[in-house]
Amino acid sequence: MSFIDAIKSYFKNYATFKGRARRSEFWFTVLFTVLVSSAISIIAPGHREMMGDFEVDQSSALSNLWSLATIVPSLAVTWRRLHDVGRSGNYFFFILIPIAGIIMLLIQLTKDSQPEANEYGASVKVVAGE
Repeated sequence: MSFIDAIKSYFKNYATFKGRARRSEFWFTVLFTVLVSSAISIIAPGHREMMGDFEVDQSSALSNLWSLATIVPSLAVTWRRLHDVGRSGNYFFFILIPIAGIIMLLIQLTKDSQPEANEYGASVKVVAGE
């Protein structure tokens, strides 16, 4: 899947938590959201605010809007990616376990797709003809 196809799929399946997502779709969307977030940080940086004796960095309104707009599709593509390796989307909640949970989730997200159909649908690679 190309970068452009992955981004189209990301927004087309905005809140689709069923089905499967290829590894390339997931990682291209991660790259896309990081690049856009970085560009927003450069274009519209936040500001510093004093809270008592502490300086606190506040994000810009544009950054907050971007985060709000991408939270659901980011969760959805992660959920579908876990389905692609044969895991329940609930596996995502391992991220709540400090350090080990993040490592366990990253291992699942980097695995190759299951070549055969699983309980979440047909292999996305087979459907794409690869």
